[in-house]
Amino acid sequence: MPKNPDRVHREVVSYVRRSARMNASQRKAWDTLADRWVVPVPPRQTSTSIAPDAAVDWAAVFGRTAPLVVEIGPGRGESLVALAERHPELDIVAFEVFEPAVASALSRAARHGVPNVRFVVANGAEGLERLFGPGHVHELWTFFPDPWHKARHHKRRLVGPDLADLAVSRLGASGRWRLATDWPDYADWMRATLDAHPGLENEHAGWAPRWAERPVTKYEARGLAAGRTIRDLTYRRRP
Repeated sequence: MPKNPDRVHREVVSYVRRSARMNASQRKAWDTLADRWVVPVPPRQTSTSIAPDAAVDWAAVFGRTAPLVVEIGPGRGESLVALAERHPELDIVAFEVFEPAVASALSRAARHGVPNVRFVVANGAEGLERLFGPGHVHELWTFFPDPWHKARHHKRRLVGPDLADLAVSRLGASGRWRLATDWPDYADWMRATLDAHPGLENEHAGWAPRWAERPVTKYEARGLAAGRTIRDLTYRRRP
């Protein structure tokens, strides 16, 4: 049987789209705040993909030139907004594929009045590759990515050799990559993968101390309550 030329190819990604249904407060936040904080980008085929020729002038978006931070998967924005408030000198671009989570993060950003945050509803790895030039990223944050426990799903894990290559290409000189997870096997996976990368240097030659400025989110608190150990890692791009 010939292949359907209109069929959309589903590449392996680090997430599964959940329901985009919003509750009333999320819908209100989206309708009233998205124009200010959400940056639209043209998709490729799927709604969370990014067209190869997509481009964003971040200085124009933020109205200034400042060090750029990329966060992949901020969820409801607990850490994101708190860190943006503590670091007004940084401009933070957050990639999140779940619109209800973005809507909740928009409400939080509005309550705290942070002007230095923008959201892109798209695949974060594609966004890092296509919307930022080589050396343009000051820091990359990946806090509590989906661990994809089953061995057959490990290929879906966000943190791996491909993202490490991309991070090294996008981070500026001595740019930093901060990571955290509450799943031991994923922590070991991340450390083994990134320690082995020639373009990255583990700042602590092992596990990093918890970044004191990162607040304990509800997700992290649940992990602690379940008896899981939080592991932080911090890497610098080698010159």
